[in-house]
Amino acid sequence: DLPEPLCWLLPCASTQGTPQRFIAGFRGAIAHMSLESALCIEALQSVPGQADDVRLNDAKVDTNGRIWAGSMHRQDPSNPVGRLHCFDKALQCTVMDTGYHICNGPCFSIDGRTMYHNDSYTGSTYVYSVSLEGGLGARRLWRNFDVVSEGAPDGMTVDSQDCVWIAHWGGGRVCRYSPDAQLLQTIQLPVTQPSSCAFGGRDLSTLFITSAREGMSTEQLKAQPLAGSLFAVRCTVPGAALPRYKTV
Repeated sequence: DLPEPLCWLLPCASTQGTPQRFIAGFRGAIAHMSLESALCIEALQSVPGQADDVRLNDAKVDTNGRIWAGSMHRQDPSNPVGRLHCFDKALQCTVMDTGYHICNGPCFSIDGRTMYHNDSYTGSTYVYSVSLEGGLGARRLWRNFDVVSEGAPDGMTVDSQDCVWIAHWGGGRVCRYSPDAQLLQTIQLPVTQPSSCAFGGRDLSTLFITSAREGMSTEQLKAQPLAGSLFAVRCTVPGAALPRYKTV
């Protein structure tokens, strides 16, 4: 049991022999969490300036150990009150961009200099230039998707060739794109709502894909009995090892 709905869970960098700790993003707060022997959550730290009707949604760690997290309105995804936040190594929060509807992603190029970030409501994937110090360049449209025919861009990751994998919510597939946004590969799924993807396994060649049952009717669930399942797909190109959050 958790004190609030959990939006994301990111591993912290650790030394050999020490318990694995995580940074947990809840609806309106973040906290250190340990799962070693029993659930242990340290004091929640509120996201500064976040309204009660706004919640966190998705996050990743950049190559310098900072957390980038998006937010969205709790009930009305058409309301563009979502923000892109950056949490530094002391968990101090800075708002880096605004005007999002449903923030999803982000993910980073292997060198850490490019960040991809989705607004699922508009079907838009954007790119930013990221400096070593955490400065953010202007938002640029990378690719726009038709959310009806293609599905909305949701969670995503990058492989060892710097290509971007995106889960298409409502589209029933996960797709691989080149850094210049060209479609390279499509993985069709037996469910319509894949929500995110990440590489794992000893050789990082297994793509794990989450899916959801949210908002589906009884008829849809009968047609998609695997909705809400976790899928594993072997890929010819392995993923890239993801950075971990680094404290001061």
